[in-house]
Amino acid sequence: MPTAARTPRQSVHDPARRSAHEEVGLPPTGVPGVDPGWSRVVLAPDADGLTRRWHLLDNGPQLQAAGVPVRGTVLAVHGNPTWSYLWRRVLEQAPTGWRVVAVDQLGMGWSERPGRPRTLAQRVDDLAGLTEALDLRGPVVALAHDWGGPVALGWALAHPDLLAAVVLTNTAVHQPVEHAAPAVIRLARAPMLLARVCRTTPAFVRATTALSRPALPREVRDAFAAPYASARRRDAVADFVRDIPFEDDHPSRPALDAIADGVRGLDVPALLVWGPRDPVFSQRYLEDLVGRLPQADVHVCPGASHLVLEDSPEAVGVVWDWVQQQVPGGAAAPDGPGDGAPVEHRGATTVPVAVDLRRPDETAVVELGGPRPRQVTFGELGRRVDALARGLAGRGVRPGDRVAVLVPPGIDLTTVVYAVWRLGAVVVIADAGLGLGRLGAALRGAGPRHVIGITPALALAALTRVPGRRIRVDRSGSTLADLAAKGLRHDTPLPEDLDEDADGAVLFTSGATGPPKGVVYTRRGLGAQVALLRDTFGFGPGERFVAAFAPFALYGPALGLTSAVPDMDVTAPHTLTADALARAVDAVGATMVFAAPAALRNVVATAGSLTAHQREVLAGPRLVLSAGAPVPTSLLHEVRAVLPGAQTQTPYGMTEALPVATHDPTASASGPGAAPPGAGVCVGAPVPGVEVGIAPLDDLGEPAQELRSDPDVVGEIVVRGPHVKDRYDRRWGAQRASARPAGWHRTGDVGRLDEQGRLWVEGRLTHVVATADGPVTPYPVEDRVRGLDGLADVAVVGVGPAGTRLVVLVLVPTRRAGPLARATGAPRGARALADPELAARARASAGVPVAAVLVRDWLPVDVRHASKVDRTALAHWAEAVLHGQRRTRRGGAPRTRSR
Repeated sequence: MPTAARTPRQSVHDPARRSAHEEVGLPPTGVPGVDPGWSRVVLAPDADGLTRRWHLLDNGPQLQAAGVPVRGTVLAVHGNPTWSYLWRRVLEQAPTGWRVVAVDQLGMGWSERPGRPRTLAQRVDDLAGLTEALDLRGPVVALAHDWGGPVALGWALAHPDLLAAVVLTNTAVHQPVEHAAPAVIRLARAPMLLARVCRTTPAFVRATTALSRPALPREVRDAFAAPYASARRRDAVADFVRDIPFEDDHPSRPALDAIADGVRGLDVPALLVWGPRDPVFSQRYLEDLVGRLPQADVHVCPGASHLVLEDSPEAVGVVWDWVQQQVPGGAAAPDGPGDGAPVEHRGATTVPVAVDLRRPDETAVVELGGPRPRQVTFGELGRRVDALARGLAGRGVRPGDRVAVLVPPGIDLTTVVYAVWRLGAVVVIADAGLGLGRLGAALRGAGPRHVIGITPALALAALTRVPGRRIRVDRSGSTLADLAAKGLRHDTPLPEDLDEDADGAVLFTSGATGPPKGVVYTRRGLGAQVALLRDTFGFGPGERFVAAFAPFALYGPALGLTSAVPDMDVTAPHTLTADALARAVDAVGATMVFAAPAALRNVVATAGSLTAHQREVLAGPRLVLSAGAPVPTSLLHEVRAVLPGAQTQTPYGMTEALPVATHDPTASASGPGAAPPGAGVCVGAPVPGVEVGIAPLDDLGEPAQELRSDPDVVGEIVVRGPHVKDRYDRRWGAQRASARPAGWHRTGDVGRLDEQGRLWVEGRLTHVVATADGPVTPYPVEDRVRGLDGLADVAVVGVGPAGTRLVVLVLVPTRRAGPLARATGAPRGARALADPELAARARASAGVPVAAVLVRDWLPVDVRHASKVDRTALAHWAEAVLHGQRRTRRGGAPRTRSR
């Protein structure tokens, strides 16, 4: 790393700059969020050996005064145009014994203005002079943001004896030659604009905090801008922008290149905390850092922009959790992966994620959508997969590469996915039902190296800036055939002895309960899931199924089962009609049907159009499985009227672990073991190989750390088994929170086990109403009220502050419900109040104190499943009604205008 001072370049403004002792400024008092005891001024030499006046936010003196020994130090380096104020929450949340030294770089914040520009190499040496003057001792964690990243990393490379770990937030050390520099920086750096934007006016300073959404409070924005109140105090802001070495002959290029190369050799733990909405340090810079720091943990904050710790303050806790886990002696033993591997299940049965070729002449997949039906045998499919894998290898797909697949379910999707697995690459799949914005964000965040998709999907990938080389698939399959033919001609070798513990897939959650998260499965975990489905439901030779539920559409070839993809949009379950289901069953003589609740609901609704022959066909399947959302028993009884020969099973699970438990609700709806009113939703006994524990809720509805298995203890449902996710992708904090104890997965659902060992689900943890009398779970209350005459639906929400929330019932009277209900908008005022007689009956049935009873014409549901009630939107609406806010959004959340 070069350390020699460089000849200063000409300033971007008036060369007659003030002396080093002018325009120094003093840190103000009363800065929001800053303890005055942190603010201090230190004298230390700069890169030229001149003594400079540095301003720091440093809790070291307070620790010393209290007699608290220092366990470790976080050296926090800001970028441009912020100052040490950026790290105030890091100081505030510092665990006992941890020192935080947050510097104001020379020329920035409240540190001395040297009177001339500084290069990157000088800034690295400046920081070294400061830490020497402070007599900084290890272990040191370097924490940096923006262009403080190269400065802090340069210091880290020069101080390996002190360095314990690195934490980087939205920064970069390299500008990829194949990409243009960020437009925001190019604009600010333009010769005609640089002085005006960065120095003469506070435009650049103010624009930085304006990137945050929602907007930062005014007092916070003003605090960030306070050190840069005059043009002369903004000299370094402009100089910093000019010192970004985009050009090969830039004076700071050698220093940045040396840092970028040196980072590859850092062998300390690293954490990358990222705001994906940053217009400056976009996804490409995260991918570059991941490549240079392969050991790095990653925590993406989905809604955050450039100032990630401002937009997602909870990420500060993630940083401290990680630091204490990684730095020796920093904390107790780890309690979750990323920080502790899942429990080993080496002896568990698995199925290879490959096409089963034991019956090569049997039909593997029948595709009924599109202009004409298509089908392929197992032998043909195996040959296509092998040839396409060779073709993809010729296009640069390598083991471990992430490959986003944007192909509709059917033969082409099956071929592509199994070819990717054959190469040892990683399939990335996100449901189109997420919507364009969230779908693009999910795929972009996974950082694929390749994107395989149909033409419209590739266009959407380009629109949403999903990275990766494009490989087009046309709907006729000819482009895949061409690629496969090339693979056969060139006889590209394929890898052997693939690592079963390597990543196999990144599958995104539905986003029904928060931003979609990527769930990483190893190849072994995928095989365990397939085996568990086989063993649980008795899949065997001769079975044939209709795959109307996307998660199961790909597993048929691995199980050796013939599958039919019906004429529907599998990403929109409600598009399955009874006619389409009958044709799919008939095409393969299906013995099983996999369908989401919304699909079954539409099958029942359209069953009146079935012919006598189709009704006879639908009497053939022996099993109907439905998963993805709660399935009402009444719906299953209606399904059995359409498929009279089928047993119904409702596997309980989630993207992170499916299945967990299963049973037939219609078989237990009466007689021994029947659910009493208000018992919640029985999802059956855990499937073989799966363990279930309950983390009891406290009075505030928070789950305990320890797990229990005794009957009727209500708490968060926690599971483990050979098929549970390996981790959340690039969500270190979420993974750590979900994996307690190590090797288990916290589902986010609440429920209990009964005397027979069956699992009952009582709602989502986030929807538990923490009242003054203790937590109230929603499903049991809804079950008790749902039995009232004249009700089409009911939901429980809470309003008020945590710990003293009030239970509110939201009813949908039968007379008000209907297909056009949403067009009326959400009711408000007196229209939202239940009539006294209905309210009295509902209160009497609830079994818990009820503060208010409201009515609506419909309950808002998540877009993906069209089944799960959007209780967050419903709670916002209820609170707005009860607080008199008069304008509501069509979906139910309140607008800000009040009466």
